[in-house]
Amino acid sequence: MAIKAFKLCSASVLALVLASPAYAQAVPTTPQDRPDSAPTGTPARTDSAPAVTTTADTEQPAAGAAAPAVDGSEEAIVVTGVRASLVGALNVRKNSIQIVDSIVSEDVGKLPDNNVVEALQRVTGVQVTNRTGGEAAAISIRGLPDALTTLNGRNIFTAAGQAFALQDISANLVKQVDVYKTRAAEQIETGLAGQIDVATRRPFDFDGFAISGLARGIYNEQADSYNPNAALLVSNRWETGIGDIGLLVNGSYTRTKYRDQTITAGAFVPFATETPPAGSGLAPLERIFPGATNGNWTPGLDRGLPTTPGSTLNINGVTTPYYLSRDAIFSSDLYGKRERPSANIALQWAPNSSSVYTAEAFYAGFRGETFNSLQFSFVDFWGNPQPVTLYDGTNIVKSRTANSVYGFNSGDYTKSKTDSFVYAVNGKWDLGSSGKIIGDVAYQTSKVTTSFNAMRTERTANQINVDFNAGGGIPSYHFDNDALLTDPSIWNVAQFYDNANRDKGSALTGTLDGYYGWDEGFLRQIKAGFRYDNRKAATSVRTQDAANLGRTLSSLPSEAQFTNKDFFDGRSDSPTSWVLPNGYWLHENADTVRALYGLKTSDQLALQRVFDITETTLAAYIQADAELSIFGRPLKLQAGVRHVTVDTDYNFFDRYANGAQTFVSTGSAKWLPSFTARYEITNKLRVRFNYGQTLRRPSFSDINPNFALTGDLTNVGYGSGTAGTATLRPTESKNYDVAAEWYFDRNSAIFVTGFRREVDGLVVPLTVRETILNNGIVAGATNSFAITRPVNASDGVLKGIEAGLTYFPDYLPGPFRGLGFQGSVTVLDSKQNIPLSDAAGNITGQATSPFFGVSDLSYNTTLAYDRGPIGARLSYIWRKAFLANNEARLFANPIGVWRNPEKSLDLQLTLNVNDRLGLTFDAVNLTKSKQQTYYKFEDTGGPEQFNLGTTLLSRTFAIGARYTFK
Repeated sequence: MAIKAFKLCSASVLALVLASPAYAQAVPTTPQDRPDSAPTGTPARTDSAPAVTTTADTEQPAAGAAAPAVDGSEEAIVVTGVRASLVGALNVRKNSIQIVDSIVSEDVGKLPDNNVVEALQRVTGVQVTNRTGGEAAAISIRGLPDALTTLNGRNIFTAAGQAFALQDISANLVKQVDVYKTRAAEQIETGLAGQIDVATRRPFDFDGFAISGLARGIYNEQADSYNPNAALLVSNRWETGIGDIGLLVNGSYTRTKYRDQTITAGAFVPFATETPPAGSGLAPLERIFPGATNGNWTPGLDRGLPTTPGSTLNINGVTTPYYLSRDAIFSSDLYGKRERPSANIALQWAPNSSSVYTAEAFYAGFRGETFNSLQFSFVDFWGNPQPVTLYDGTNIVKSRTANSVYGFNSGDYTKSKTDSFVYAVNGKWDLGSSGKIIGDVAYQTSKVTTSFNAMRTERTANQINVDFNAGGGIPSYHFDNDALLTDPSIWNVAQFYDNANRDKGSALTGTLDGYYGWDEGFLRQIKAGFRYDNRKAATSVRTQDAANLGRTLSSLPSEAQFTNKDFFDGRSDSPTSWVLPNGYWLHENADTVRALYGLKTSDQLALQRVFDITETTLAAYIQADAELSIFGRPLKLQAGVRHVTVDTDYNFFDRYANGAQTFVSTGSAKWLPSFTARYEITNKLRVRFNYGQTLRRPSFSDINPNFALTGDLTNVGYGSGTAGTATLRPTESKNYDVAAEWYFDRNSAIFVTGFRREVDGLVVPLTVRETILNNGIVAGATNSFAITRPVNASDGVLKGIEAGLTYFPDYLPGPFRGLGFQGSVTVLDSKQNIPLSDAAGNITGQATSPFFGVSDLSYNTTLAYDRGPIGARLSYIWRKAFLANNEARLFANPIGVWRNPEKSLDLQLTLNVNDRLGLTFDAVNLTKSKQQTYYKFEDTGGPEQFNLGTTLLSRTFAIGARYTFK
């Protein structure tokens, strides 16, 4: 008899399956073994969903069996809605051999989340950052950023990258997201951080016909824009003469118009004091350049130049005291729009009770455009220098007035398009009642195209007054006449930049897995499998730049001019408006602008190949599950080994040497063992141990030796640039996890996990001074560059503890009975060695640093309420300050760029009008938090005196409706 997994009565269209605790109880061993509902009219298969009851204190029951209650009685409690989703995630962790944290559909659909990344920020150990653009866009697991991204167990990627942009997956398409923090031999070997598997819906998830839809209107406060979010799912299944057949079509569309506003205090450089010593050759408050003619200091020191009062430099043989000051101040007002169409289609066929076939296609698209209105001014001390104000006890300038300062405005327009497709066929065949063979073939393509146009205007202002930190890390500045910022007649049209690139990727992947199990004895299951993957990636670019046009902005058509307004929402004492070239006009009239500068027009332009890569991976594994009884309690064991070989062929094309081609071929092979033990001390208390080894393969951009160059824009004597290293090897990690879990009450638990990652061959940047001729640089033209390349020159250790609590008390009185809580905290400690080098690239020593992107402390809390027609969640996310990246080695400040603590307070409300219709209200970033950066290296620097940039993060509010019909 078929199992009826649930009744389609949930008010949430995104909870068609997973609002039911039945599905939450159906836990796959790995992403490749996701359950399929049993075909109607046929016996239930071993991987089908169990009955519509759940408790948190029992193992998954046999198909069709009722789950016993925790106290041994026959009572079973059915939960729905918000509570079911949280409990379902808890049960995924409980029933898995590995350490897995999950989000089930109610979580993805009912939290105020628009994509998978935003939904994952509430998972224990997950840290999310890069919240500009009205959404979160970057993710790390326990401090590591390189999680393997899979879709229905299949490795997916974006264009020429090694991972997929998870923010491109709409939350509306997702039924479950699993975060694997430990690894088994059967799982794909890459990703030191773990694996994030996204599962989409299939027709056998439903009993029959289902249709559901949602519509949301989202208001972005900072952009003052209203944005649509809509989704529609249609699914049906039929009993036919050839077995059960199901078809599902699910589509989603989101559009967001956003605005990001940033004020940044420039980098540090040394200046003479008001009374430089005789013989130094310096005028009062003159900037000291790092060249032999008028200065002697080394840019890019890890701690920067000393900041104690009276610190000196040797200038022309004279001991000379100096000040440290920012050399610039700038504001960025970025207007953006993105659209994300996405869809998945799935066709399933179950000819009998022992086999099921699935054919599916997935599409994720991205359409984006940004117009960055940039206002930049140098703050040098030329022309009648004025006294400065220092921070107490330092030689750091806090505020000053500068005369005759050069500045520019730049209208920067970027347009991008992404199309990613995954096509797959999967078959599952039962081997009697105890085994299964699973075959899967997938082909995917992904392409990203980007174009960039920028036009600058410039002027020299009479005077600027700056306080580099007027309070809260936000600078204040004004010119002698701010009204001139909006006068197009005083701005001369300067440089023009015209760039484009195209990234493409494809992969053909086949897997074959099989297992056989036993109900008794020590050995319970043997599983083995094979994976073949042929990956291709290619990148092409074009660039052309031009110098000053020699006319004023007012001479261009009025539609070519743009004036922004109300910058920084009154939260900074700085100019609120300036005029500059209109980025939208530049894009729409690109050939007209090119002709003005005498550049090639579109019919003459072609992209140049940068690299193309073919990478073939062969992997095989064998894995065994066993069970012992110790003191009358079960000890489950899993051990396996995976062997992987990778052969990679690279073709690189040097566009600074007429496309000269370089061919490189590399190969590697590795055995990767894994072992997991799970012991149930009592019905409610269990412990786990895991050891495994994983890899991080270099990104294709990191192995591309071609240069990306920037001229000498700050007059330090040389430009900067990046290039890859073709001989990079994979980073390897040995991983240890120990966990304790106490399921102390029905649908409630506490868990604590300690972990350690020993990482070998971390990729870190190494900077070398190089001469590159015929480079085409216009702005800051030079032949000398500080080139930063990635090298396997670091080892590190990351360790920590994470703890989580899910608690739904049953004893609360009356209307409080629907209250529940979910929260987690993660404490991390990381350390890696960073090589120090001289200008020739010779490693001269070692420094230590935290891992990039690692917050020592982070936590999230969710207060949930679900009773009657009302559902609500109030969520708060917080993470401690962390090292984001290293600054280019051009300046005198500490090399590390840190982020201030980040936080977000979010709210979600649902009113279930009836069994089919639900009304929702969502709010994100209620406290209007900011994103801020500052300079720091070890104990040098900090947010007060070394503040860098401040970006306002928008609040969003959404009203929506969800409708389900069966």
